[in-house]
Amino acid sequence: MNVFDVVAMGAERLEEADVYFGHGTDNASDEALFLSLHALGYSYDMSEDLLSAELSADQVLKVSQWIDKRISTRKPAAYLTGYTWFCGYKFLTDENTLVPRSPFAELVLNFFEPWCVPDNIKHVLEVGTGGGCIAIAIAKQFNNALVDASDISELALVVAKNNADYHKVANQVEFYCADLFPDTGKKYDVIVSNPPYVPRDVYDELPAEYHAEPKQALLAGQDGLDCVTRILDHAYEFLSDKGMLFLEVGEIWRELEVAYPSVPFTWIEFARGGEGVFVLSKEQLISLRSPEKG
Repeated sequence: MNVFDVVAMGAERLEEADVYFGHGTDNASDEALFLSLHALGYSYDMSEDLLSAELSADQVLKVSQWIDKRISTRKPAAYLTGYTWFCGYKFLTDENTLVPRSPFAELVLNFFEPWCVPDNIKHVLEVGTGGGCIAIAIAKQFNNALVDASDISELALVVAKNNADYHKVANQVEFYCADLFPDTGKKYDVIVSNPPYVPRDVYDELPAEYHAEPKQALLAGQDGLDCVTRILDHAYEFLSDKGMLFLEVGEIWRELEVAYPSVPFTWIEFARGGEGVFVLSKEQLISLRSPEKG
C-alpha cells in the first residue's frame, strides 16, 4: 500500500462511520489525507515518489489508528493532531479554541480589497480572536500594520499568544482579554469579527464535532444575535473616520436583515465558498444602534 491507498481506505472508513466534515475539510478524502500525512510525518508538498512509495505495515497501522481515533472520538481532526491550517499557515489549536474555518481567509489574502486601500490599513482589531488565526494572518499579510485582538476566554488567549510566538509576530499583535471590544483607546482602520452567532435550537442539533468546541464561542442566545447586535451598536466608536467593519454571521444573515431592515448590508461573495460575511462603513454604523432603530 502507498499513500494513495491508505487515504482511499481512510476516506471509505470515515464515510461509513458517518463522521461530520466541516472543520478545515469538507469531505472524507481531504480529512483522510490530513490524518494520513500527520500519521506518516509527511507534508503536503511531498514528492510524487514518496506518494507512490510502498508503506511499511507499521506505517499503515499508524494511519489506521488515527482514523480510528477520529471515528471513536467524533472530535475535529485539528484537536487530535494539535494543529491545523488557515490562510496557508500552520496554527496550533486545542479544545479551548474554535477550529479555524472562516471565509475571512479569502478576505485577508485579498488585502480586504476592494473595500479598503491596503496601504491605508495601519491599525486592525479582531473581536473574538480565539486561537489568533485571523489576527496573525492579517499581521503576516500586512507587515506594517499593528493588530489588536480580543477574546473573553483567557485559555483561548494562551493558544493565541503561542501562535503569535510561533509565527514571530508577537511584536505586531497585542492580545486583550475582553468581552468583545478591548479598552485600548485606539481607532482602527479595519475591525473584523467572527463572533458567536449560533441560535440555541440550532446549537442543540449540531453534529458531535461542534459540541467538542468551546460552547461560548458558538452559542449566542435564542436567536444567535446577542453578540452581533452589541458589535453593531458599538463598532463605530472604535473605527477611524474611513474605517470598515467586516463581520461574519453565517447562516443567520437572513435573520439579521429582518432585525435591521433599513441597513444596507453588503454581503461578500467568496470564490472559495462561505456565506454570511458583510461589510459596513463607520458612517453606516453611526446610523444605527439597535434592531428597533432599523
